[in-house]
Amino acid sequence: MRVLFVTTEMDDFVRVGGLGAVSAALPRALRPFADIRIMLPGYRDIIEQLTHIQVVGRCPAFAEMPACSLGRAATKDGLPVYVLLCSQLYDRPGNPYGDESGRDWPDNDIRFARFASAAAELAMGTLDKDWAADLIHANDWQASLVPAYLAWRGSKLPSILTIHNLAYQGLFPKDSLRRIGAPESSFHIDGVEFYDQLSFLKAGLVYASHLTTVSGTYAREITTDEFGCGLEGLLRVRSDAAELTGILNGIDESWDPRSCAQLAQQFGAGDWVGKKANADYVRKQFGLAVSRGPMFGIVARLVHQKGIDLVLAAADEIVDAGGQIVVTGSGEPALEQALIDAHRRRPDAIGVVIGFNEAQARRIFAGSDFTLMPSRFEPCGLSQMYAQRFGSLPIGHQTGGLAETITDGETGFLFSKPSHESFLGGVRRAFSAFMAQDQLDTMRRSAMGRSFSWSIPAGSYNALYRKLAAV
Repeated sequence: MRVLFVTTEMDDFVRVGGLGAVSAALPRALRPFADIRIMLPGYRDIIEQLTHIQVVGRCPAFAEMPACSLGRAATKDGLPVYVLLCSQLYDRPGNPYGDESGRDWPDNDIRFARFASAAAELAMGTLDKDWAADLIHANDWQASLVPAYLAWRGSKLPSILTIHNLAYQGLFPKDSLRRIGAPESSFHIDGVEFYDQLSFLKAGLVYASHLTTVSGTYAREITTDEFGCGLEGLLRVRSDAAELTGILNGIDESWDPRSCAQLAQQFGAGDWVGKKANADYVRKQFGLAVSRGPMFGIVARLVHQKGIDLVLAAADEIVDAGGQIVVTGSGEPALEQALIDAHRRRPDAIGVVIGFNEAQARRIFAGSDFTLMPSRFEPCGLSQMYAQRFGSLPIGHQTGGLAETITDGETGFLFSKPSHESFLGGVRRAFSAFMAQDQLDTMRRSAMGRSFSWSIPAGSYNALYRKLAAV
């Protein structure tokens, strides 16, 4: 079965959030079942890292979208990768979505519509003369126009759209319709229109054959007014028609502290001396005081969704009780600055590094006793899975994938509301467990024994692919 996996991030080359990790791991887990190929925009970072890119097709200019070429290459382990080559759209500094100061590129409608249009052409067999798809799997708003372009071109090719985070919708002025060559007739409440704007994500929700999201709990939550971001009515219709499925993400096998090369010292369950060696390393790296108290880690995008403000509000109580906090990530400038200010106030107990370095993230999971995840909503979340494998007990809000992957009181702590008091209740329970060595030991062993293999979600996706394509 031939599957085109369309994404704008892949950890092999470029990563902004969890989509990059999923795009690197899920297609590889699906290789035993399908001829799966990835399509990415030709960002500067990707072009520099791929060798032997063979041009296999060309897309003429369309509406206000420039002409481009399609290149074919492969990862080091042989996974086929298509890249859309268009330097005026993708050869830029900054990240895939915005400039170096974090502002979205003003032509993101053109950038991602051109990408989605080319992906539809490739899947339909008009770009690479040697390959066409039986099914196309698009991810998030940046690829959400793929099912729409298929429909507008009269293709019956089945498509899946995976919603990794409903809050990011790709909204543009109505004028974008003309710029991207979308039919005027699609701009209505049952089409791509969302409060008089063009919504890329809504286009995918309307036109895809099937919708998936990254946990069963989140699949239910997004059909409610609280979590539906204004799209809950449409999502309820798709859910009632059995066209919305929650499939929990996995994590790759490299998240094993017994073999992870980036740690200060490798360790397994029960080897708490090895875990302490990582804690000592992290304290030294972040300039924290020597301490016998617990270390609380945060490895996250520093945005409102992640509840960073709740951590800031609780920081003094955590430190006054003998805890230390270590943070790495980047995001909203105001939250970055607030964390830096907290570090300046308590430099011996609060360590902050703005930016993301995977080796450092792994050492924080390995060295910390607890991982803070007070997310207001969390479609799946990966950090709580990484943390458990490395013996750092997550403290998470009971929502989305956190509710499914943290067993309260056994492998971590769940709290019921994204509020200051509820979050502090979870933190206080963690302090109590830390003081009870037997309980801490038992919980760490349980957490480290969890398996979050990609084999189970890959099997679920394979079954869904075959059902939709009738293969």
